[in-house]
Amino acid sequence: MRHKALIIGGGISGLSAAYYLSKAGIHPRLLERKPRIGGVIQTSVRQGCVLEEGPDGFLGAKPWALNLIRELGLADQVIGSNDHSRITYIVKKGKLVRMPEGLMMMVPTKLMPIAATPLLSWSAKIRMGLEIFRKPKCAQPDRSVYDFLLDHYGQESIDYLAEPLLAGVYGGDPREMSVNSVLARFVDLETRYGSLTRGALAQPRPKGTSSFLQTLKGGLGQLIEALCPSADVKQANVETVEQTPGGFRVRADGSWLEADHVVVATPAGDAANILESLQPELSHLLAGIPYTTSVTLSLGYRKATFDHPLNGHGFLVPKKERKYIFGCTWVGNKFNHRVPDDMVVLRCFLGADAMPLSDGALVGAARAELRGIMGLEAEPVFHNIARWPDSMAQYTVGHEQRVARIEEIVRAIPGLYLAGNAYHGIGIPDCVRMGQEAATRIIARFEQAGHEPAGYKPALRPA
Repeated sequence: MRHKALIIGGGISGLSAAYYLSKAGIHPRLLERKPRIGGVIQTSVRQGCVLEEGPDGFLGAKPWALNLIRELGLADQVIGSNDHSRITYIVKKGKLVRMPEGLMMMVPTKLMPIAATPLLSWSAKIRMGLEIFRKPKCAQPDRSVYDFLLDHYGQESIDYLAEPLLAGVYGGDPREMSVNSVLARFVDLETRYGSLTRGALAQPRPKGTSSFLQTLKGGLGQLIEALCPSADVKQANVETVEQTPGGFRVRADGSWLEADHVVVATPAGDAANILESLQPELSHLLAGIPYTTSVTLSLGYRKATFDHPLNGHGFLVPKKERKYIFGCTWVGNKFNHRVPDDMVVLRCFLGADAMPLSDGALVGAARAELRGIMGLEAEPVFHNIARWPDSMAQYTVGHEQRVARIEEIVRAIPGLYLAGNAYHGIGIPDCVRMGQEAATRIIARFEQAGHEPAGYKPALRPA
């Protein structure tokens, strides 16, 4: 049997491609080597607590995830983060110190909170304050995030503001991250204003009351469940992709499948292996995109025994203070509908050093850190651990040029498409967008060819 479209990878990118193809009447086969689909999106429920094992939400400012959720009929399940109570703490000398108000990532938009914060020394505060006098200059070559921020605000602001914030989002090292790919908005402010602070102050204030983060009441697993019917899913290990005169053939578990179009929606390293015989340079470029490893640990407590006040959404741990825990979210404060009134859930994010630990050792190490940081002695009534090896793509210096060459090569192979968090954004909305874009291109090729498959619905073509 020849497939009109074959999707390799059952994460949110591949499932989004499957949904938009299916909506247009093109029903794809989806191959996923793991026994479950959804990629890093996975939700568990323990004692009435909704536990996100991967991402816990998505940026409301990026429309693609919310648009998909609405199309799937889940709009009534959308909830926003409780931004009115969004206080984040930074660990300094083992203690929780409130992050200054008015930060746009690490750029101050209010000067008095920076002046008052005990997170920074007076020399660091003066250094940050003087940044406002910088003059615009021409666009610069790509630099590391570290070099970019060191130039603007100095080392101490990186240590206790930028690094923990970036580690909490990307799980990576600012010395390696590409500023053009990770902080493009701030690069634009530098070019236009010189000073990031002055540029941030000049930006219009957001209108409306949309929450910073959005999610689903019952967890993001609801999104995966709603997408499942969009594709004919088969568990299989894809070994290679070859081009044929009429399209492609894909070897999976020793058998060959033929397809007109192939969407590779796997992590970049897996894509490199799959495409090595098809296009060696493409494979080499994909293999050069690094990934980081992470672990999420949820600890559930009876509220009656919990011995620490919860005012805010949680804390971040700078590298200078870090052991295993990068950050901790106080789940019930961040999102409603996640934790019963008589329970407390702490969601800890840990790095690669925690991966080799046994479950018992990991829980013990995390509890020891929480005891030191929060003075928390309470005994959890449950724990839930999710390990994510090589799961978060890292946009290192030169990422733009690498991806531009990758896309140039792919354009020269008609019918091949890439999607995933390795290219133009690691968040759920970005992955949905890339899956949708792959589907849109496939649909357009069917239209150009003029031989739409049975059931084709051009009116439902994605915008």
